Amino acid sequence: MRRAVGVLVLGLLPLLVSGQVRVSAAEASRLVAGAPRTSATGDPAQRKGAPQLRRDGRWLVDPQGRVVIVHGLNLVYKRKPYVPPNGPAGFTKKDAGWLAKHGFNAARVGTLWAGLTPSAPGQADAGYLDQWQRVLDLLAKKRIWIQLDMHQDQWHEQYGGEGVPDWAATRQLPFSVAPPVVAPFPTGYWTPEVSSMFDDFWANRRGLRDGWLAAWQVAANRWKQQPYLMGYDLLNEPWMGVEWPDCLASGCPASYPAELQPAMEAGLRTIRAIDDENIVWWEPQQFAGGQAQDTFFTSVPGERQLGLSWHNYCPDVFLESQGVPGGDVKNCRAYSNGREEHALDQAKRMDAVPMMSEWGATDNVRAIKLDAVAADKHLMGWTHWAYKFWNDPTTADNAQGLFHDDTDLSSVKQAKVRVLVRTYAQAVAGTPLVMRFRPSSGRFWFRYKPDRSISAPTKIFVSPLHYPRGFTVAVENGSYRRAGRYVLVRANSTKAVSVRIQRR
Repeated sequence: MRRAVGVLVLGLLPLLVSGQVRVSAAEASRLVAGAPRTSATGDPAQRKGAPQLRRDGRWLVDPQGRVVIVHGLNLVYKRKPYVPPNGPAGFTKKDAGWLAKHGFNAARVGTLWAGLTPSAPGQADAGYLDQWQRVLDLLAKKRIWIQLDMHQDQWHEQYGGEGVPDWAATRQLPFSVAPPVVAPFPTGYWTPEVSSMFDDFWANRRGLRDGWLAAWQVAANRWKQQPYLMGYDLLNEPWMGVEWPDCLASGCPASYPAELQPAMEAGLRTIRAIDDENIVWWEPQQFAGGQAQDTFFTSVPGERQLGLSWHNYCPDVFLESQGVPGGDVKNCRAYSNGREEHALDQAKRMDAVPMMSEWGATDNVRAIKLDAVAADKHLMGWTHWAYKFWNDPTTADNAQGLFHDDTDLSSVKQAKVRVLVRTYAQAVAGTPLVMRFRPSSGRFWFRYKPDRSISAPTKIFVSPLHYPRGFTVAVENGSYRRAGRYVLVRANSTKAVSVRIQRR
């Protein structure tokens, strides 16, 4: 994606007809890639031709210095062997092509602790690493940014969950005298034994936290120079243990400085001993994903590549999915906007870049639309839950995934995909200011403040689903050209650039 366009493209600009020239597929590929910025980060992965995302203030930026807005999907395979198979029911070259065709430029990939070191602390499973490498290579070839996610739900299979290896789930007295309690997700977290397991983890009893850190050593050593990497999500939806009622009521402010932040800082140090460039993502405690609560992370002195990986699950959607009276999806508009604003505030306080790494997990199209509109309004990148259902054992709503049949890409859920597949700015040569998209009409408006020092163009993906007879483009204070499904925009001054796209 980062092959240079260089002086050749700049020299051709005067010959192009006012931003309306169409180019060949080969030329489109080069133009979409953009020219590398001379002031690129210079870290080893970038120098060796492995483009990766970095944090710059509240933004993700590519090697050319462009702000990148990600629209992606979760790829988390929760059943053994914790990696999707190489076949129609799993993930193949066709799946990667489907993602790219529909404008998904990111994936949150579930590299589970149970898969990384299943036999003993720090003892890598080479086969597991290789199986995920196959998927990562497919994603990278399609220029899809990758977040590595150490996913867990309810700790382990014996509690109806998944995530940690068997050796990290040895049952303790007094619980071990009786069979484990298995409760439906997410209520399985609330059981005394699962909460006790998490308390043991935070306190590093039996070396549990050390084992988790050793698994991250394995992952970072393998993937620190992975092309299209956007960092490491240290632990999915941390559960704070026996104080969970306080977490539900107040967000458990005391648990952050006592347990959660020290563990995240330990994970950060572990990664930094191996990889001092890629983003390390922290997640708030589990209830923060579905309640309007504050979170209490603080900054780490001297650390500039920190990320806030946050989740957005409107409680009214959950109540409705469970058949509980009183849930009203219209309440999700205010809820989602409030969560967006909180995420920006928390990221600022912890000196991090925010990304909405989980949301959706439903076929409720109205709810998905409200969340997507709120994300656009706040210029928030996201990875939706989920690409495929994959027989998810820990979900409160079985209406997940984008397909009625995971083995058949033609079985796509049309109404759902028409909301998720959006016209949007993927890479911005400057600072994004406004982004709006209406799936019902295909109308798109984007405005940004240009940075003339960036030689690569602003890159806008145009949805293949919303313009049956083509589309028109209007640009103020700049010019454009088309490159396949992309509109590439260049500013002609320092004035804010406005781009409008609508159906022909």
